[in-house]
Amino acid sequence: MLLSSASLLLADVTPTTPQWSFQIALIMITANLFVIAIGRYAIKNPGAGPALPFTLPGLFEGFGLPELLATTSLGHILGAGMVLGLGSAGIL
Repeated sequence: MLLSSASLLLADVTPTTPQWSFQIALIMITANLFVIAIGRYAIKNPGAGPALPFTLPGLFEGFGLPELLATTSLGHILGAGMVLGLGSAGIL
């Protein structure tokens, strides 16, 4: 009885996540590009670590592997927060 009450309580608190769609893809892409653009000017010593094994457009000029991983990691965190927040608000 106690276990089923706890699982019902957790089911009420668990946020509903929207299904993957083109809107969610645009939110994630926009969040990543936004953080990359901020990181382009905020990172003090770009290119200090290992270089990327391929060439990228001008926005990524001077970016190494650590900068790309750091900015896209933060971009995914920001994008996931936006998707969950917009999903909970009923916008997505």
